Amino acid sequence: MSKPSPVRAPGHHAESFPLKLIPAAPIPMPPLPFDLSVKSILLDLDGRCLLLRRSAANLSDAGCWEWPGGKVEAGESFTAALAREAREEAGLEIELTGVAGVTEFAAPQVRVVLLCMEARVTGGKLRLGEEHDDAAWVPLEEMGQRALPARIRDFMVGYAGRKGTS
Repeated sequence: MSKPSPVRAPGHHAESFPLKLIPAAPIPMPPLPFDLSVKSILLDLDGRCLLLRRSAANLSDAGCWEWPGGKVEAGESFTAALAREAREEAGLEIELTGVAGVTEFAAPQVRVVLLCMEARVTGGKLRLGEEHDDAAWVPLEEMGQRALPARIRDFMVGYAGRKGTS
């Protein structure tokens, strides 16, 4: 089996990642336009990932733990969006290391396609933005013990299970 292609620097437009599709039961989705969002799964050398807790100021998923990320802005590459979101939400500079997977869910006005990428921290100091009120480096095997957003909980726990056993 060949190794994945190296990840290019954020903003580079010639990315190529091996994409592992995970079979799932069909999800009935309303006929809405798509919106692209991204999450970075920041992994440390001890096999833990960074989770951020959404503050009470959020209209959705307050108190839930999530990976840093958010919407891709018009004209922005997904790599640039991942770097921007990690900087805004956690004060960290990152380097992408691989594809974790893709999932989708229905939001009130759009169908959200969520691209999740593995990454490592290359700089910065952990500091929270306005959307979050706590941060924790969590062992992958403990991910399911946290309050996770319902619409991506299965994806997050499934990823942790696959990654924790590989």
